[in-house]
Amino acid sequence: MKTINILVALFILLVHIPTNGNSMSNDKVILKINKENPIISIKVWFKVGSQDDPKGKEGLSYLTASMLTQGGTAKNTFASMTEKLFPLASYYSARPSVEMTIFEGKTHKDNFDEFVSLFNEQITEPGFREEDFTRLKNDALNYIETTLRYSSDEELGKAVLYNTIFNGTPYGHILQGTISGLKSITLEDVKNFYSTYFNRENYVVAITGDLSQAQVSKITDALEKLNPGKENTPPAIKAEKIEGINVVIIEKQANATAISMGYPIDLVRGNREWYALSIANSWLGEHRNSSSHLYQIIREERGLNYGDYSYIENFPNGGRFQMPNPNAPKRHQIFEIWIRPVPNETKHFAFRAAIREFEKLLKNGMTDDTYSATRSFLRNYVLNYAPTEDARLGYMIDDKFYNIPAPGHIETFRNLMSKISLAEVNDAIKKNFQSENMVIVFITPDAEALKNALVNNESSPIVYSSPKSDFILEEDKEIINYPIKIKAENIKIVKVDELFN
Repeated sequence: MKTINILVALFILLVHIPTNGNSMSNDKVILKINKENPIISIKVWFKVGSQDDPKGKEGLSYLTASMLTQGGTAKNTFASMTEKLFPLASYYSARPSVEMTIFEGKTHKDNFDEFVSLFNEQITEPGFREEDFTRLKNDALNYIETTLRYSSDEELGKAVLYNTIFNGTPYGHILQGTISGLKSITLEDVKNFYSTYFNRENYVVAITGDLSQAQVSKITDALEKLNPGKENTPPAIKAEKIEGINVVIIEKQANATAISMGYPIDLVRGNREWYALSIANSWLGEHRNSSSHLYQIIREERGLNYGDYSYIENFPNGGRFQMPNPNAPKRHQIFEIWIRPVPNETKHFAFRAAIREFEKLLKNGMTDDTYSATRSFLRNYVLNYAPTEDARLGYMIDDKFYNIPAPGHIETFRNLMSKISLAEVNDAIKKNFQSENMVIVFITPDAEALKNALVNNESSPIVYSSPKSDFILEEDKEIINYPIKIKAENIKIVKVDELFN
């Protein structure tokens, strides 16, 4: 997900979250007044995302969000809005995702009145100028055709994985859309999309900081002037059942191979079983955690890459962030293993190593020691998810999306770490983890050679540039011939320039 910024903030403030703030939540307003925090954060959640793109117009929600922050207003051009915001040391941006679009802003309380007039104007009186539309449409096309295809194999692999798993569903394209979809979108399409979804029945506003009720009303009153409409009903998502191991090899000249693998799971946060499974997932591959198992096996012990992680819910921009970002929720998730790029000559070995470790977890479950250590770690680690009021505000929106009651996801997560049993964790593993039916994506050169090696279960010997222990060398003897059954008809080779058309 690419955050669309109108102005990079001139400062970054990490604010301690006091517990004595007044909180209020109803159907349309989430409010947390905190007199100790002079920074006011505003988030307006519109219930629309890329899942609502019309067929053949993929990218319309993304372009609409772009126009709401980089397209100016009816009264002011984009350049004029930037000029007005600069002396306020404030910013606003739009964050589109699959299920929601967040329009957010941040300012110091001393600048609130001047800032909020610009904030409201941008949402309720967009400019929709042809020159801005053309510029932003070209930016989106350039991201797909150049940046995603050729500059980030990690993000490319994950995008292909999601597109493949959810092919034919409203989830089945990236946020920016498709090349043909973007090219077909007109400015009139954007105006109609805005009128349909950015209406006064289809938003929730969340606000925090040292502000008065009168200041809150300046925001809510403006939003009530949006077009009449109705709350959006999200489309049905029904992914096609995966039969066997299906491989997509993206043939591309690259010095290293990125690997992503996964399959859909019918589990979302808020469910006790989700928190049980999170313990197993954290042990297996907690994002950017050097103590997690895959990281130790593939990176630390063998030095093959930068990191190896696993996920039970969407984690966009994993290459940039240590902690998961709020406001990218999904009603339907996948289990995913992400192998950051490994040397091309070790790709088959690394793939085998990851599958082998995953299948050992499936077979054996967690032990009392690994379970106890991991849940103790998570009980404290989740406190890092929302170190600022702005982040906590984001999670309050997500709690409303997932219908998680007070005290909310983070506190529920923390509290359950002292209650969930080892038996619950291992039951969750048996119910939700499997290795027989999944999608594997490789971004690599020499696609035909890899296809033959996978189909024929060829040995994948490895040579290290530095000495390894006898234990590692003995373990490698099993890994290099570890059997993974893949049928030739289940392997598809795609040229990189054929993607996202």
